[in-house]
Amino acid sequence: MKKLVVKDKSSCQACLSCELACSEAFYKKEGFSCISIGVNKKNVLDVKACNQCGICAKKCPEEAISKNAKGIYTIDKKKCTGCLTCVEACPKGIIVKSEGKPAPSKCMACGICVKVCPQEILEVVEVAD
Repeated sequence: MKKLVVKDKSSCQACLSCELACSEAFYKKEGFSCISIGVNKKNVLDVKACNQCGICAKKCPEEAISKNAKGIYTIDKKKCTGCLTCVEACPKGIIVKSEGKPAPSKCMACGICVKVCPQEILEVVEVAD
């Protein structure tokens, strides 16, 4: 199974390169990204990335989210009704819905964010399922 891993959150400089790269690649505009850099409740810089936990798939009433052969949970845009249950269910709050798109999007461990991170704190890894 592939997943995006944050190797060292403490090294993040909040440059937002990862967010911008994801946003540009998939939405062609800023403000929508499947990775999130921000401050948590303890006022500490936090990097939120999908760990492919599958909670979104379990909560989807249309069974529009499933695990593919690489172990990545993906959204079937043909089955998705846009109810946003997955957005609400995501424990990290990183499933995003852009105006004009019929279905939300989630991280698919593509590695675009990894390539642009100047601190090299992100990595796509293979893990046992």
